[in-house]
Amino acid sequence: MSDVRVIIQRDSEREEHVVTTGTTAAELFPGQRTVVAARIDGELRDLAYALKDGEVVEPVEITSQDGLDILRHSTAHVMAQAVQELFPEAKLGIGPPVKDGFYYDFDVEKPFTPEDLKAVEKKMQEIQKRGQRFSRRVVTDEAAREELADEPYKLELIGIKGSASSDDGADVEVGGGELTIYDNLDPKTGDLCWKDLCRGPHLPTTRFIPAFKLMRNAAAYWRGSEKNPMLQRIYGTAWPTKDQLKAHLEFLEEAAKRDHRKLGSELDLFSFPDEIGPGLAVFHPKGGVVRRAMEDYSRRRHEEEGYEFVYSPHATKGKLFEKSGHLDWYADGMYPPMQLDDGVDYYLKPMNCPMHNLIFDARGRSYRELPLRLFEFGTVYRYEKSGVVHGLTRSRGFTQDDAHIYCTREQMAEELDRTLTFVLNLLRDYGLTDFYLELSTKDPEKFVGSDEAWDEATETLRQVAEKQGLPLVPDPGGAAFYGPKISVQCKDAIGRTWQMSTVQLDFNLPERFDLEYTGPDGTKQRPVMIHRALFGSIERFFAVLLEHYAGAFPVWLAPVQAVGIPIGDTHIPYLQEFAAEARKKGLRVEVDASSDRMQKKIRNHQKAKVPFMVIVGDDDMNAGTVSFRHRDGSQENGIPRDEAIAKLAGLVERRVQV
Repeated sequence: MSDVRVIIQRDSEREEHVVTTGTTAAELFPGQRTVVAARIDGELRDLAYALKDGEVVEPVEITSQDGLDILRHSTAHVMAQAVQELFPEAKLGIGPPVKDGFYYDFDVEKPFTPEDLKAVEKKMQEIQKRGQRFSRRVVTDEAAREELADEPYKLELIGIKGSASSDDGADVEVGGGELTIYDNLDPKTGDLCWKDLCRGPHLPTTRFIPAFKLMRNAAAYWRGSEKNPMLQRIYGTAWPTKDQLKAHLEFLEEAAKRDHRKLGSELDLFSFPDEIGPGLAVFHPKGGVVRRAMEDYSRRRHEEEGYEFVYSPHATKGKLFEKSGHLDWYADGMYPPMQLDDGVDYYLKPMNCPMHNLIFDARGRSYRELPLRLFEFGTVYRYEKSGVVHGLTRSRGFTQDDAHIYCTREQMAEELDRTLTFVLNLLRDYGLTDFYLELSTKDPEKFVGSDEAWDEATETLRQVAEKQGLPLVPDPGGAAFYGPKISVQCKDAIGRTWQMSTVQLDFNLPERFDLEYTGPDGTKQRPVMIHRALFGSIERFFAVLLEHYAGAFPVWLAPVQAVGIPIGDTHIPYLQEFAAEARKKGLRVEVDASSDRMQKKIRNHQKAKVPFMVIVGDDDMNAGTVSFRHRDGSQENGIPRDEAIAKLAGLVERRVQV
């Protein structure tokens, strides 16, 4: 047996080992159950991989992102095996890992029931306990087609080998250079229990799956296309420990309570009528109050920051989006055209920027006007696939708080710094505080303009982002076609991350629109353009705040800031006078004069998450006072009416949560 020299690398530490030919990656980490795979010369491999001379081996822990993906994809295989043992007619689709879990698609005669999922989970537990080995096998295309002749979807995947996409999960099966099948083998006899076309890697055995649970099933088009057959998808989750699984399930329970669609209905804020269509919301009066308060405060702050307000129409001739490049790069995300005016194509606008460029270009501009900051609450329309539409967070029609800043090259860095600081401070005003930044750079397959312009724009954004002192995470290839961007990522009250504001630097649209200003020397010069959406969309930001606060908005955003609760009918006129005085101060105060008993009124308004209840009885009437009942159930008694109104007004002005 000859010697093989390998290097074990853990973070920055490198250690050389000499082993015999045939030594596997697993043998480098004896007894280390948390190591589930290895990254060898940069490529993920099973622990059964036989090491070669000179290779660099990095252990993959189950708690790492790679380890979690391997755990979850292996669990998806166990689920697919369980389904086919229980439903032999089921045809296999794709089963990739996803955030916090996995799914697998199946072609079956009828949808799975909750009882079916329980049976599948029980069968999975049996397979897990058997300790079946995951064994990788390289096959030719012809051999794979012969072995999988009864699996039509697998045969289709074999046909796209080398061009598989991560968007639909196909790359987990045929994303590598060679075709492989993973066999699930009986640990005692070595007999084949089940097999699947798969790129891998996988866990050594099913016993390495510590904790899992099936979550739900849904319908899904094969490979995400509405032109393809509808399959049944089962979602599950898997974790390195039972405690982590329990914590995740508790997190999901809390997230479900905060679901903005549920709260929107319970609190009478908005709805999605079938008569209008998916992804198109209507805001009810209470939701309208919250939205107006959000917008009004944003307008005020933008005015203070030197922005000028503009308005643009909802539809335009297609020529405008040809000029901007959106019809070349973004047509799939746009609504189909309407043919008007003797066959001219008109489109609902998916973006406001081309129209703002026309406003800039409506007359000659001087360097003395720059930076010019144009701002619009502009409603846009994007044709999202029905499968991805999700309440207010993924809509087909929404309003952006959209700004486009035109400045000189010399002003660019300072204006970006000022813009990002303004964005972060305004988000903090709405009660969000936990941020990191993401820098999205050029997609080499989807961009316009020169490499030099992109390099300059990217480096400028990097320097601006670093000045904020927040973590900066790279997003390679994530930029729009016209320029790099900084995204503000924010964690909410239960630790979920949301993308909020974006700041994009653009040298290209000014070129395409031939935008110019007159410089100090009288020559025509090209402005730099900064795209900036602070909320992203008002609807989505509304949903984020609704879930962040679990419906209990701070006083300044609450649809009803205080409600008067009379102990008896004789106290109603007194409370109505109080409410009228409060409304003169701009406060949203109502009186519950219904015939319900006082305790029922209190319960009703607690459910409605009203910040304050103003309770009045004989003693308060005689003393000219009121009693405050806080949202948490505590109470302050005997507050003079003027002081009570001043207190409410102060909490609103300071945007305090109670």
